[in-house]
Amino acid sequence: MPAYPPSLERLIKHLSKLPGIGEKTAARLALYLLRAPGDLAESLSASILEVRRNIGLCSKCFNLSDEDPCHICTDMSRDLGVICVVEEVGDLLALEKAGAFRGRYHVLQGVLAPLEGVGPDNLRIKELLQRVQRETIREVILAINPSAEGEATATYVAGLVREKGVNVSQIALGIPMGGDLKYTDAVTLRRALDGRRESQ
Repeated sequence: MPAYPPSLERLIKHLSKLPGIGEKTAARLALYLLRAPGDLAESLSASILEVRRNIGLCSKCFNLSDEDPCHICTDMSRDLGVICVVEEVGDLLALEKAGAFRGRYHVLQGVLAPLEGVGPDNLRIKELLQRVQRETIREVILAINPSAEGEATATYVAGLVREKGVNVSQIALGIPMGGDLKYTDAVTLRRALDGRRESQ
């Protein structure tokens, strides 16, 4: 016999399908929503439906947006000659939150992973090359995560972009602030040494 009424059991089951939410957390969330003021549950469900209806991909950079092109692509105060290439929308959001980049973006929607059946045609590489040809781009910055697949993707994209006569750079990688050298892997240490700069 189930511990919860069927409707509450269904809500817990749905919530537990969300990433990072186990059954216990899903039960806590469901019970909270049950006790919360009625307008919270209604506004939450309305927000979920609104996002599902209105959010899509920008046809230019493939960022999530409720307008096309997105607000970043239409912002004329940005440096139009620089494109920062990222793996996923979450990477773009992290760079925007840091406020360190004022150019435009291109979201690949993943990385090359041949063992998983992800090749160049499954990513937004062709669209990036079209942008490089159509627009006056002087530099493409690769901000792709330093995994084996990410490194392969960065190397592949860099070669194609250089063929178009455009400068390609890659974000620096190294020891994070507050990191401890003795716990840092060999690849990160090597990159940190290779990317060293003059001390200030």
